[in-house]
Amino acid sequence: MSNAHHLQSKLRALKLGGMLDTLDLRLGQAQQEHLGYSEFLEMLIEDELQRRTNKKLVTRVARARFEEVKTFEAFDFAFNPKIPAQQIRDLATCQFIERKEWALFIGPVGIGKSHTVQALGHQACRMGHKVLYTKTSRLLADLGGGHADGTLETRLRRYLQPDLLILDDFAMKEFSVQQSEDIYELIDQRSRAGSLVVASNRSPQDWYPLFANPVLAEGILDRLVNRAHHVTLTGRSYRPLLRPGHPAGDGSEVQHEPVYSNRKMSLNG
Repeated sequence: MSNAHHLQSKLRALKLGGMLDTLDLRLGQAQQEHLGYSEFLEMLIEDELQRRTNKKLVTRVARARFEEVKTFEAFDFAFNPKIPAQQIRDLATCQFIERKEWALFIGPVGIGKSHTVQALGHQACRMGHKVLYTKTSRLLADLGGGHADGTLETRLRRYLQPDLLILDDFAMKEFSVQQSEDIYELIDQRSRAGSLVVASNRSPQDWYPLFANPVLAEGILDRLVNRAHHVTLTGRSYRPLLRPGHPAGDGSEVQHEPVYSNRKMSLNG
């Protein structure tokens, strides 16, 4: 017991918290299973590596600033069979991030876009990528503040540094001249910086009238639409199930009239 106490003190001094947390468990396991020295040591090292991996994940998730921690394990693909599950699972491998590709998630409200893109971001965090999630309105307000206090470049860099930037609720309303210019600058610089995921209720061809400058609109759409994977979400809405008193899971189906087009768009890897 005394030896274990001295060992705990040394592990604490070396900041080997993973080994410290499981030391008693592993000592008991080693005695019960008659483990060799190398097996015992390997288990302790694995515990330490797992603790450090988990700690890094917690940090990446916190820095991603998700509204909620959403995962694909908590996403019910069976609820809506029209969801392109295989396409989403392919994106969840995060190979598109390594290739600096983009993705557009288009569909009506309540279909699960925010859950899906945040789950994709969480998966990217798990795989060691730096992620930043934001509502488009929040991003524009932040950049607008940069114009006011002269910190625009500093603020813009925050959105260029992550491996994956997620813009939710894109094109919800008309953009001002300044907002259009800010979006163009972000999209243009992001095209060289890394991956981008955009979620919107509107189809890209319906974005044009929202921009004050048609030339900027063309530049934004050209960069955003033609280099992205397109994920179209249709079918049942989750929102009625969240209504107070609603008998969740009763099999009722709510259909939305799509506010977007099914026109096939070009994809450039």
